[in-house]
Amino acid sequence: MSAAMAGAQTFYGSTDTKAFREFRDKEFRDKKKSALKEEDFAGFTGLNYYPEDGNFKVKAKFTRTADEKYFQMPTSSGMMKTYIKHGVLEFNIDGKANTLAVYQADQATLEKYPEYADLLFIPFKDVTNRTETYGGGRYIDIKILAGEKEVTLDFNLAYNPKCAYGGDKWSCPIPPRENSLDIEIKAGEKRYAYTASGAEKPEAPGKN
Repeated sequence: MSAAMAGAQTFYGSTDTKAFREFRDKEFRDKKKSALKEEDFAGFTGLNYYPEDGNFKVKAKFTRTADEKYFQMPTSSGMMKTYIKHGVLEFNIDGKANTLAVYQADQATLEKYPEYADLLFIPFKDVTNRTETYGGGRYIDIKILAGEKEVTLDFNLAYNPKCAYGGDKWSCPIPPRENSLDIEIKAGEKRYAYTASGAEKPEAPGKN
């Protein structure tokens, strides 16, 4: 599934931006859970975020999609992960209409990680990728919608896949083409410049 499927974690799907970011930083300081490269731990002072911005916390119309079939979503490692399209969110940012599909992991994955059975996965790309945010896109998790027609979609909770931190052992889902937004989402987690041969050092947390 998403990064939420990497261990016994509970804050994915949270609606509390401050608590979620504190959890992410704590997770990244734990070598058993962290996506950081070994050489980056000593200099790690926290992940990079945009300042919280209410303009990127929007109301979205939810439409449940019918007769969907499981499909294979490509990942960064080349292997496939199985998902089903659960529905579509329609929302406006700066007066422009946008849509994002939401997905659910296959039953085998949910049985393996039952604590995440109530999560929906939103992988997306936007115009900030490869400049201010990770080029492979970012993720948001929300709780399953039980009959709701409207949901709060908070891009301040967007986070990077583990592949954004320089390791090569992760299989991170690549956002489907239908989830590419033609706008800038200047909210959530920013790019992290991990240490590597010829690479710059990590940016200061919160740097704009």
